[in-house]
Amino acid sequence: MKIMDMMKQAQAMQAKMAEMQNSLDEVEVEGRSGGGLLTVTMTGKGDVKGVKIDPSLIVPEDAEVLEDLVVAAVRDAKSKAEARMAEEMQKATAGLGLPAGFKMPF
Repeated sequence: MKIMDMMKQAQAMQAKMAEMQNSLDEVEVEGRSGGGLLTVTMTGKGDVKGVKIDPSLIVPEDAEVLEDLVVAAVRDAKSKAEARMAEEMQKATAGLGLPAGFKMPF
């Protein structure tokens, strides 16, 4: 493969990645905990957009449980956002002929 071809592929991938980064604000994922009683909605960039808490979880004496459930739901949402980003990254690099596991510096 010629250097010019590799440069064109790198530029194409960079453009796709920039487009993907811009679209991550539009992607929303939901993280859940407590058997679905607590839900966190997050963008692909990790911005929390909302939290829904089932009233049955709001027990003043069990504040620590609720706090732990919020943390668990945020982690679940983050994990889903990262998986979605990896999926989109794979789509962006498909067809570029890069070796498996190849990492770009951008």
